[in-house]
Amino acid sequence: MQALVIDNGVHFDSGFARPVIKPGEALIKTVLAGICATDLELLHGYANFQGVPGHEFVGVVEVADNPSLIGQRVVGEINCPCKSCATCLRGDTNHCPNRLALGIRHKNGVFADYFTLPQANLHIVPAGISDRQAVFTEPLAAALEILEQVHIAPGDTVVVLGDGRLGILIAQVLALTGCDLVVVGRHPSKWGLLLNKSIKVCLAKDLEEGYLAKVVVECSGSSGGFTQARKLVQPKGYLVLKSTFNSDTLVDLSSLVVDEISVIGSRCGPFSTALRLLASGNVEVEEMIGGEFHLKNGVEAFKKAKEKGVVKILLKP
Repeated sequence: MQALVIDNGVHFDSGFARPVIKPGEALIKTVLAGICATDLELLHGYANFQGVPGHEFVGVVEVADNPSLIGQRVVGEINCPCKSCATCLRGDTNHCPNRLALGIRHKNGVFADYFTLPQANLHIVPAGISDRQAVFTEPLAAALEILEQVHIAPGDTVVVLGDGRLGILIAQVLALTGCDLVVVGRHPSKWGLLLNKSIKVCLAKDLEEGYLAKVVVECSGSSGGFTQARKLVQPKGYLVLKSTFNSDTLVDLSSLVVDEISVIGSRCGPFSTALRLLASGNVEVEEMIGGEFHLKNGVEAFKKAKEKGVVKILLKP
């Protein structure tokens, strides 16, 4: 089968081995897949990953033990837990120390003709959601996870630091709470969707001097983002971290103690809620798509995804 492979860079392989289905898994044919910031960081050594990347997808189930899944359009949660360790037994399967993670950790991902996932991870896509919408389910679920972790009330001051793929989704989700929201970005060419939804966006230099927020979400994708985000959090506020990157970050721990800042790591979120939001139209995603490439042109697609001003690049077999 065709696949994009990371191994000292990314390259196209027209003869990659088709995946072997394990008990409880489904074989899924990729329909559309999205390149995200984590995929780009894998090229720089993040997670020491080698193999087929990609974890944002919509696909069609071709083989499964559960006959009701066969032929269905699906999206899927990326963590594959062992289900037998102490962490899994207490119900925290997303943090299983033995887990595989689709296209990130010891499991080939979706930038291929076919891939596998546990059937328990799959969510059927409602008919009213297009493929180009459904491919955003995983990152939208990650955006929604913030509301599972931090209570944001109407009028609360909130900053989203980053105007990339995830930042735009997070801003749309948090705006639904009625909070006093501002997105701090670097690329005005990406701001159209947010401005059309009356979400405030600005450059860092244009923020009011001394501006502080109750909640700051750091999704800049840069190691320098933490320092910038920390400066924007008010005492007893919340700093939510979304960025993943392959470098260390210097942290002034004493200031976090003195100001009693709650630092919250935030990762995967609720797929069912994400699908409902997509179906309702309350979160818009298709305007974010900056190009669609065939898998055989995947190397070019990765280069495009790195360009300034580009939000989301899609791949299709």
